[in-house]
Amino acid sequence: MKSITQQKRLEEIVRTLGTARKVVLVGCGTCPTMAGTGGVKEVGEMASRLEDEGIETVSHTVIPVACEPLTGEAREEFAAMLAGASAVLVLSCSLGVRMVSDYTQLPVLPALNTLFIGREAEPGFFVEECAQCGECVLGDNGGICPIVSCAKSLFNGPCGGSVGGKCEVSSDLPCGWQLIYDRMKALGRLDELSVVQPYKDWSKSVSGGARRMRIPVPLPPEPSEEEGK
Repeated sequence: MKSITQQKRLEEIVRTLGTARKVVLVGCGTCPTMAGTGGVKEVGEMASRLEDEGIETVSHTVIPVACEPLTGEAREEFAAMLAGASAVLVLSCSLGVRMVSDYTQLPVLPALNTLFIGREAEPGFFVEECAQCGECVLGDNGGICPIVSCAKSLFNGPCGGSVGGKCEVSSDLPCGWQLIYDRMKALGRLDELSVVQPYKDWSKSVSGGARRMRIPVPLPPEPSEEEGK
């Protein structure tokens, strides 16, 4: 699965840079490279576009995985790249932007919009698979998510507007509930769809501030008597 991104309009990027006229560009070697939004090629093109706006790129890099922490040595190398810059522009998903912001006190700004978590269904064509809603219902729907597959994110069957298995929103969009029905039928579990699902608890997804979860860290084993001698 990949974070699918799209480049922001140049006008928005220039606006968020404000008075900054010397920037460091940071790309990502994984998801944005695959999506064609933040790899080596796109970082170079962004530098040229910014130059046309009177903004100088003092240095640039493509971090192998922008959303993962840099090693101490890599942080030192990155810090050296920031000399003379007044802002950092990151061509990665939002998590990569947040990670880079931990390495500097300079303004760290996104050059991309993070659209969704998805897969590459065919070369250059990405399909959303997960909305990261905090309450997975794949087990109740044959492994197909109604939140992302249904245009209306309905939980208890189709709206009635689909025709020939296609969504009323677009004839190119399969009806999510048709997909769920077909899958549950193939699994011999159609009777389970008659169970009314409760309202979606969106508080687990979009309210209460940034979500947090502490994972128990296993303690190291106690040394044996022989090891303690």
